Amino acid sequence: MFVLNRWYVAGWSSEVSDRPLARTLLNEPVVLFRTEDGRAVALEDRCCHRNLPLSHGHVEGNCIACGYHGMVYEPGGRCVKVPGQDVIPSGACVRSFPLVERDQVVWIWPGNPDQADSSLVPLYPIHGDAKWAHRCDHYVIKGNHELINDNLIDLSHVGYVHGRTIGGTPEAHSVANIKVERTDDGVIVRRWMPDSVPPPTYVRAVGFAGRIDRWMEITFLPGLIRIYIGANDVGQGLDEVGHMDRLGIRIFNGITPETEGTTHYFWSAAHNFKVDQPEVTEAFHGEIAATFEEDRIVVEAQQERFTQFPGRKTVFIKSDAGGVHARRVIAALLASEAQASHSNAESVA
Repeated sequence: MFVLNRWYVAGWSSEVSDRPLARTLLNEPVVLFRTEDGRAVALEDRCCHRNLPLSHGHVEGNCIACGYHGMVYEPGGRCVKVPGQDVIPSGACVRSFPLVERDQVVWIWPGNPDQADSSLVPLYPIHGDAKWAHRCDHYVIKGNHELINDNLIDLSHVGYVHGRTIGGTPEAHSVANIKVERTDDGVIVRRWMPDSVPPPTYVRAVGFAGRIDRWMEITFLPGLIRIYIGANDVGQGLDEVGHMDRLGIRIFNGITPETEGTTHYFWSAAHNFKVDQPEVTEAFHGEIAATFEEDRIVVEAQQERFTQFPGRKTVFIKSDAGGVHARRVIAALLASEAQASHSNAESVA
């Protein structure tokens, strides 16, 4: 069960072209394509005639044609052509999903289309900011989306899981000063780690020679986690307002459920150092990719055990506070949508 009346990442702008792209989003088969005039479109991935996925077809101008019998659908999902006949059946249509393309991200609204408010699309201007260089990527992880939320919100694991990249000493992460703030529709976690040993990725990035002050800000919304990581030489101060420390890292984490047990993970890693050197961006992307591969192993192993032992008790510790609040946000939204659906059903009855 998923929160549906939200904007979720359907893909990167660079992924959507005039070649149909099949993707399952929140248990819904979707085909993404770009029309002749450049518009990104998302339709239910099936032809209403014999259910062949439309992703097996091809784009014709601003429409998509089924690869089985050639029926053509316009961006709103209505069939506009049936080869061999003039009359188009009145029910010949498939579902069309609201899309918004912004900041190099294609956002989809899987819920009630009447509630799709484009002003609610999360902003991420970093992707177009000349002070930052970035690269995007996409994984499908064999784990429930809330396990990924837990992993990204509670960064106390970093010293244990990511010792070769962004980790640093485990003890520094375990005793970090943490503040958790609940917002109207999300959670913000801030972590301060003064006088720390710089992790290998930081040293390779900007050449820290001694100990550092570092901090992390994790902002959670259902479907999206934005992370800022800043570091400076000890005693030089941290830019918690402008987010432009000597080393600044911004991570975009688009977390879109595929199914209950698998998740699309859309991420970008941006850096504020040596932004005019593409080779640095490429190397930095490799560092972060290696970090996320370590996280993938953890999350997928967790999922195996949760599936194998669904009733086994788990406990919470202090560092789980942010993740617990995130789960409560999702639970509250699910309850609200269920209540609205029940009320609507009663009204119809």
